[in-house]
Amino acid sequence: MIHKKNILFFSFLLLLGITACAGHFGGTVISQPDEYSHVYEAKEIVILRAIAGVFKEKDIGTNVRIDLKNLRVDSDFRESGDWRTKSIARVKRLNWKECEVGLSVITEKKTNTGWKMQRLLQKEQYDTFFSVIDLKIYEEMSKIE
Repeated sequence: MIHKKNILFFSFLLLLGITACAGHFGGTVISQPDEYSHVYEAKEIVILRAIAGVFKEKDIGTNVRIDLKNLRVDSDFRESGDWRTKSIARVKRLNWKECEVGLSVITEKKTNTGWKMQRLLQKEQYDTFFSVIDLKIYEEMSKIE
């Protein structure tokens, strides 16, 4: 029987493979980062901790910070060869039990004229991130504080 965690792990490995091969097939140059959103049933602080944990575990940025005042998780750029990546997530309370998370993974390629933002991730890869965040939210909720 295939477990949900195995499917998510395989999906994330596929995402990493695509990112690693990005130099071979490039991406679409964009002027501002894409942002996709997903709704979770959890408190803001739990979601922020889960997102920060995923950013750290999956190494999609460095110096991951939680901004409780603005309900954001930010990272600095992580460079690898001619590419650099950072992540931004914002959390917005929708009602008494739901929060919306907006996620942007910013990828830039080094050129002769500087860094150019490029789209490497599609909606399917963002959906994989949201699934991993969902699992991490349950881990955070299960911790005894």
